[in-house]
Amino acid sequence: MRPTWAPSEVDLSKPSQARMYDYFLGGDNNFAIDREVARRAIDLLPDLPMIMRANRAFLRRAVRFCVAQGITQFIDLGSGIPTVANVHEVAQEQNPDCRVVYVDVDPVAVTHSEAMLVGNGRAAAIQADMRNPRAVLVSPEVRSLIDLDQPVALLMLAVLHFMPDDEQPYKVVEQYRDAVAPGSYLAISHASFTTSDDTAQDRVELMERAGLDLVSRTSEEISEFFSGFSLVEPGLARLPLWRPDSVRDLAYEPERFAGLVGVGYKV
Repeated sequence: MRPTWAPSEVDLSKPSQARMYDYFLGGDNNFAIDREVARRAIDLLPDLPMIMRANRAFLRRAVRFCVAQGITQFIDLGSGIPTVANVHEVAQEQNPDCRVVYVDVDPVAVTHSEAMLVGNGRAAAIQADMRNPRAVLVSPEVRSLIDLDQPVALLMLAVLHFMPDDEQPYKVVEQYRDAVAPGSYLAISHASFTTSDDTAQDRVELMERAGLDLVSRTSEEISEFFSGFSLVEPGLARLPLWRPDSVRDLAYEPERFAGLVGVGYKV
């Protein structure tokens, strides 16, 4: 049966990246098909939930870092379904004047985000495809909350690896970069199955068999997304190694986190 929170236009027979991410994080805003595909992925890559939690932890650290640099505007591209410690919560806890726009193509993610933001005049959610930067940037929500003449933090976490090269992901990132003011920041997390052994291609194929069609890119290829930005220390790093909150974050084997993250500064 269709949950009361699911918009009528959502096809319950097709899995969603946003809802699967919700499942990996322990949420319950997902459908049977999402859980089925997610469990299949976990069977093939048992570290997947840990990786997703580490990705969420990186999001929080990156947001806090940007606020500490004086950033008060955030555009979260491919934001997903709300969960613990969302961007506006993390940012506004440090500076109540922070403004946030969530962008996602999944109507379930947007519906939940809108419900979460009722009464918050400094945050909004829009249903849009981040692959169309112009549509995002001229939306009423972005125009009312975000001043593109002032520095902005662009968040692209766990989204670019779902864009194959024929969708021109580098050009998409370039258009966002050109639209924001100097002093802006770009935070990216991206799958990178580039271990020192011979399992990288096997892991990509396993993910595809589980229904997760993603593109694993090398550190050099991911670095290209930061063209026009200067990477802040420590540069590109495995998920738990980017400005960890405590030594406990260093207890895991970094190679188990099949992704690279970084934050760049637009000069």
